[in-house]
Amino acid sequence: MQTFLVGGAVRDRLLGLPVRERDWVVVGGTPAAMEAAGFRRVGASFPVYLHPQTGEEHALARTERKTAPGYQGFAVHAAPDVTLEADLLRRDLTINAMAEDANGRIIDPYGGQADLLARRLRHVSDAFREDPVRILRVARFAARFAPLGFAVAAETLQLMREMVAAGEAGALVPERVWQETERALAGPHPDVFIAVLRDCGALAVIFPEIDALWGVPQTQAWHPEVDTGAHLLLALRESARLSAKSEVRFAVLVHDLGKAATPARYWPKHIGHEERSVALAENLCRRLGVPNRFRELGLAVARYHGLAHRAAELRPATLLALLEDVDALRRPERFEDFLAACEADAGGRLGRAGAPYPQATLLRAARSAAAAVDVSSIVARGLTGEALGDAIRQERARAIATVKAATGA
Repeated sequence: MQTFLVGGAVRDRLLGLPVRERDWVVVGGTPAAMEAAGFRRVGASFPVYLHPQTGEEHALARTERKTAPGYQGFAVHAAPDVTLEADLLRRDLTINAMAEDANGRIIDPYGGQADLLARRLRHVSDAFREDPVRILRVARFAARFAPLGFAVAAETLQLMREMVAAGEAGALVPERVWQETERALAGPHPDVFIAVLRDCGALAVIFPEIDALWGVPQTQAWHPEVDTGAHLLLALRESARLSAKSEVRFAVLVHDLGKAATPARYWPKHIGHEERSVALAENLCRRLGVPNRFRELGLAVARYHGLAHRAAELRPATLLALLEDVDALRRPERFEDFLAACEADAGGRLGRAGAPYPQATLLRAARSAAAAVDVSSIVARGLTGEALGDAIRQERARAIATVKAATGA
């Protein structure tokens, strides 16, 4: 048996990036030989084993044959006669189809090193078209490596378009769509993930609510970029600058969905788009099984980002209602996420990236003032029930009014 380091560990080392996990391919091995050496099998559909000391994954060299639509329709062949080159041939991108032997020698049969130098994401072979998950993976790699100057090769993008036209994107299961999307949202350029999916046509299939934003105009005085889709990409870029949290970036992703549902006769205005955004975001979250922490923040931002932008114009009682509705008093950390998403929306306009967002300062001050109200002293008055709640809100509104007056808002 021969063991080779493969995939991302080789790629990242050549790029000078930290290697977080290592995967191995075993050529010439059998299940019996692996188990005799103390490896523990964990792969259900193909033979993957955990090393008895390191716990790192070791897979027997294998080939795959397409047997049905979708990403699960494969017959796997793992045997001692499968070569390293044959195993690498089934991989998605050339930069992921390199191996390293025990002496540190790079085995690169498909030009991965040249594509690293060219900053090019290129498919290894036409077998790429057999797995629709690769559409998502390429978009995610484009987003991850965008800061290094990587772009999708023209021939690979064309192949992805052909796959979408053949219906392969429609075979993606919701769980896998969300898994890849969440990973992309955690990266440095979630906007690139969306842009690549749109460029190949997959966005219209897996995220039709998002794809529908392109071609929808907004009022130029507020949105110099005009197009709502262009605004979304700018806002996503701002969200990555402002917060490392995937939840914040997801909230920005869904905050304006309702603008695509505005009847064209009302363009470029979008009165009431917030509630339409909430309904569309709810459907998207339900369809993809989006976790609650993403869903809750996404719906809050979709519904209330317009009010947040007008914070200086709001009466103290309305500001308090906003704070209550987004649960700012009980969940201050989540409130910070809400503010970051609203700021990303405000900065996601042509020429406005990084601009000050004084609304966040005012809203933080209003929250602090409301939270500082001594509730126990109000309870001591003997009030109960609805009367107690009204008295607490009145005191909090007065505290917010004082803050507004002090800031000149």
